[in-house]
Amino acid sequence: MEFNSRKLKFSFSDYHIFKFIQDEFKKKEIGELSFLPGLKKEELNKFIILLAKKGYDPKDPYKDFISEIKKKNIENIIVEKIPSYEKSKKKNRDTKNLFFLGMTHLKEMFQQTGKLQDHVSLLTTKRLMQSIFNHIADNESFMLGLTNIKNFDEYTLNHSVNVCVLSISLGKKLGLDRNELVDLGLAAFFHDFGKLDIPKDILVKPSKLDKKERETIEKHTFFGAVRLMDLKQGTSLPIEALSVALEHHESDGKVGYPILIRKRAIDLFSKIVKIVDVYDAMTTSRPYRKKNFSKEEALSYILEKGSKEFDPIILKVFVDMIGICPIGSLVLLNTGEVGIVFEKHVDPQHIMRPKVKLISDENGNKRDGDIVDLTEKDENNKYKRNIVKTLDESDYDIRTADYFVAEAE
Repeated sequence: MEFNSRKLKFSFSDYHIFKFIQDEFKKKEIGELSFLPGLKKEELNKFIILLAKKGYDPKDPYKDFISEIKKKNIENIIVEKIPSYEKSKKKNRDTKNLFFLGMTHLKEMFQQTGKLQDHVSLLTTKRLMQSIFNHIADNESFMLGLTNIKNFDEYTLNHSVNVCVLSISLGKKLGLDRNELVDLGLAAFFHDFGKLDIPKDILVKPSKLDKKERETIEKHTFFGAVRLMDLKQGTSLPIEALSVALEHHESDGKVGYPILIRKRAIDLFSKIVKIVDVYDAMTTSRPYRKKNFSKEEALSYILEKGSKEFDPIILKVFVDMIGICPIGSLVLLNTGEVGIVFEKHVDPQHIMRPKVKLISDENGNKRDGDIVDLTEKDENNKYKRNIVKTLDESDYDIRTADYFVAEAE
């Protein structure tokens, strides 16, 4: 929901007001509302009365509502309809293109680091972070859905973009401002930069690392900080990027690496990236693991480690952000249908009632179904669909990420 092209923010104390506006917008098919400079209090009062009014034509409530606005001579409030399917597709396509652009750009940075064009590339990176922030603000669920993309052959690139997106989204929930979120995105984007100095045969080894190999790979945090220190010369790279590269495997509980002789406070950005890094790494196929961790198993592991490894406040906000049914989860419905969680419900009371894309019917036949809202009720005021349980996509030879990509074609 937007006001004057800005995403609406709300606190739980005024959530009932937000809920009222959201419900009325949905009933009247309103997508966006803009206030013009000449708006007067009397005009706004008229609009609120019309917004709360019942009895609009159910066949075309938006048209009926606009007609009433014109009758009341409300000229300084612009009401736009919910975006069409084509417009929504375009927005998703733009978000998908930006996601893959992030991987392409990071690959270029990996290839040219230390060269004269680093300064120009970093300016491009900063603009990329600003674009990612804009897309998270405007199309967060779909952007988070794309983090289900797990490219085995380009693991470090894909993982770095996923960590960047998840970190910005988490930072937003923690109340960081736009500039801080852009800097956080940059730091997350380069958190594994030091892996450039790790032999590839160690990075992709299909079996458990021995002690010497483990010591080698743990040096990537130090290598990353050194590389970013060189890159920072004459550029606008935030100092926090160096901290994140060095600290994203550390914790205040003296767990992790590198172990430094001199004790110091771990940077907030490092704490954010640490939890996101663990979650995305655990839910990604790795050559040394026989079986992937499900999203639920990864969350359980993180919760089990708790404040020993993670900041307790950031941990709570992260778990709330990911949710009981994370975006991209494969779910079985009580109707027998199978679907993919595409969008979380904004109402905390409906945490188990996200929007779900149906991919098979009650008989198990695959289908390219609609995206359904699990808050929808039938004529008896009972929910039409309920989630029974989550499913392991590997058991069904399904990659949920493919459905997000297809939704943007």
